Amino acid sequence: MRIFHKKGGGIIQLVDKKNMEEWSVELPLIFIEYIREKQLEKYNDTSVKKEISAYLDEILKDVAIPRLISVLEGENEEETISALERIKEISKKNVDMARPIKPYLDNLSKSKNKSIVKITQEISNNFLKADRRKELAKKRKIMQEKEKQFMAGTISGEDYAKARKEYLTLKE
Repeated sequence: MRIFHKKGGGIIQLVDKKNMEEWSVELPLIFIEYIREKQLEKYNDTSVKKEISAYLDEILKDVAIPRLISVLEGENEEETISALERIKEISKKNVDMARPIKPYLDNLSKSKNKSIVKITQEISNNFLKADRRKELAKKRKIMQEKEKQFMAGTISGEDYAKARKEYLTLKE
């Protein structure tokens, strides 16, 4: 266990890097994303946040990425397919947890193995869908603001129509 001491006397325990080496390939990535996205803000001590963030970077550099690369670029295609299947399932549920694999998808999409290419394409599609949803959410928020302005009479009908057209074009 890796222990971080808070100013108020509390402690935070995280799994040690050596233990993570025994985990399946994708789990260190999930662990890192989970701590960064869900837990880090709960730690109210900024010095502890910095220490934990540095530790997560260290895990990424020393454990997660090297293990991922060794499997994804390795000769054992069955192991690669198995890891990609698990990553695909993760990307369906929470695409942000699978983001660290994104740079390696280009090389995998050029593989001679059709299964690897197919799974890689599915993961890439999950990233595209998620990016599109984020973009659409931004546009939806802008559109709601424009609608409020139009109803209040602060923008013209033409400006509202133009914003609505942009939104609908993106939505399709």
